[in-house]
Amino acid sequence: MARKIYQALMAASIAHAKWDLEVSANIIRNRKKLLFLLMLLIPILLVSLAQAGDVMPEILGGKKAYSPAFYTPSIFAVSILIGLCAGLITGCIGAGGGFIITPALMSAGIKGILAVGTDLFHIFAKAMMGTAVHKKLGNVSVGLAVAFLVGSGLGVLGGGVINRALYETNPVLSDTFISLLYVVMLGLLGIYAMVDFIRLRKRGGDGDAHGGDAHGAQAGGDESKGLPDRLQAAKIPPMISFDHDLVPGGKSISGVFVAICGAVVGFVAAIMGVGGGFLTFPMFVYILGVSSFTTVGTDILQIIFTAGFASITQYAIYGFIFYTLAMGMLLGSLLGIQVGALTTKVVKGIYIRGFYATAILAGFFNRLFALPGKLAELKIISLSPRFAGILDDIGAWSFFIVVAIFAIWVISKFIANIRKLREEA
Repeated sequence: MARKIYQALMAASIAHAKWDLEVSANIIRNRKKLLFLLMLLIPILLVSLAQAGDVMPEILGGKKAYSPAFYTPSIFAVSILIGLCAGLITGCIGAGGGFIITPALMSAGIKGILAVGTDLFHIFAKAMMGTAVHKKLGNVSVGLAVAFLVGSGLGVLGGGVINRALYETNPVLSDTFISLLYVVMLGLLGIYAMVDFIRLRKRGGDGDAHGGDAHGAQAGGDESKGLPDRLQAAKIPPMISFDHDLVPGGKSISGVFVAICGAVVGFVAAIMGVGGGFLTFPMFVYILGVSSFTTVGTDILQIIFTAGFASITQYAIYGFIFYTLAMGMLLGSLLGIQVGALTTKVVKGIYIRGFYATAILAGFFNRLFALPGKLAELKIISLSPRFAGILDDIGAWSFFIVVAIFAIWVISKFIANIRKLREEA
């Protein structure tokens, strides 16, 4: 069961990474969009230099003043590096590197709720700048999209309310809750990714840099039986038809089930700040029985709506978005994802898979080592502040060192093979 969940999450991550790469390429190849981005960055850089002597607040995002526009050149540079590393992972592995963004921001001293809001805004900004009316949107079933987005909107409202309520009760409680969710998710992904890597090494295979077994999960998901058949057999109005181009007569399912799935995706996205794409794919394919062909198009709409609605209505208007960090991450990820995608042409997939598993596990241990200190602050366990600080530092430093090694390795491979890549282009 756990392995099936891993395969589903990886299939979703792959689908989201393909969209991310396409969106980034769309921005980079469009001079007007690049110029617009640079115009947004110029005032940020100028004010950063003017405030070079300032330091970050001890608590970024306190209850009385969230300081969404306060920054220094150093924290802006960190945001670019975080975006760069996430982009390198996404481009190299062909699976979402966005999983590391919120843990990385929290390790850099950003409050969990502010990291979530900022990550959602970064996703929304990229989607709005890079997503044109793409031919893939023709694959979307309007009925599925509407029902899903209605549920997603309700889920976003619920997740945002809970996140803010936890923060207002106790900021440490909010950080603990977000960290715990990431421990579970990254632990599952990281352990199985490492098991796959070790299995491929023993077998002597090169390994597909873009997902391996997850591709099989994606391809086979359209043939899912069992639960999808039972849900489609339940004639609860309103019924929504879809996949007419793939199945004679098409399929149909109750909009109630689609809305429930949307509510779950919106709820998780609003709490974790990941856009919800990693859940949409497995839910559509393995629960609702929708084809991958239709799911990908719907996921594009879902990401834009969910990230935008959550970031604006649940975080921006309450001051929980650090706009400077969002722009820095956008800038870094645009570069990183292109370099990462090109590097896969000159690096064996087995090595990339190994680095990916290691990076995900580093994120897992980062949040795991931060938990004891949070629990001690909440008086749930007894732990000396000094020892809690040591554990937190170990988690943070190990995470950044692993990700930095991965980034340096990828960039060095790209630079060493740039002539070969130019010839192929």
